[in-house]
Amino acid sequence: MRSQIFVNLPVKNLEKAMGFYTKIGFKNNPQFTDETAACMVFSEEIFVMLLTHPKFKNFIVKEIADASKTTEVINSLSLENVAKMNEMADKAVQAGAVEYSEPKDYGFMQQRCFEDLDGHCWEVFYMDITKFPNQ
Repeated sequence: MRSQIFVNLPVKNLEKAMGFYTKIGFKNNPQFTDETAACMVFSEEIFVMLLTHPKFKNFIVKEIADASKTTEVINSLSLENVAKMNEMADKAVQAGAVEYSEPKDYGFMQQRCFEDLDGHCWEVFYMDITKFPNQ
């Protein structure tokens, strides 16, 4: 079995969060979804677990960060081309996300950044490593 990543995010409104992630291309796995949590699948290796605040608190000893005031993490997602990157970022904004910086072009990498409905930061990018400048 290949390694997988499960990004666990506290959300204020599970239904709205599920709708947002569905609109940007994630699929729900009902096997791991109930009234307190939802498993949103991006690929065979990448999953986002949306957890209500009470459910999230079961897994932590610290307070939940208020992502509207504090950046707790930046989730970066590599996409297969610039068109897919722009499509996801555009869908995110249409679904209520806030694009928190201008699109970036580093020559070898293009990037767009947005906050989901709960303020969690996402960077979607396309990278062509063959264009990375020699050091």
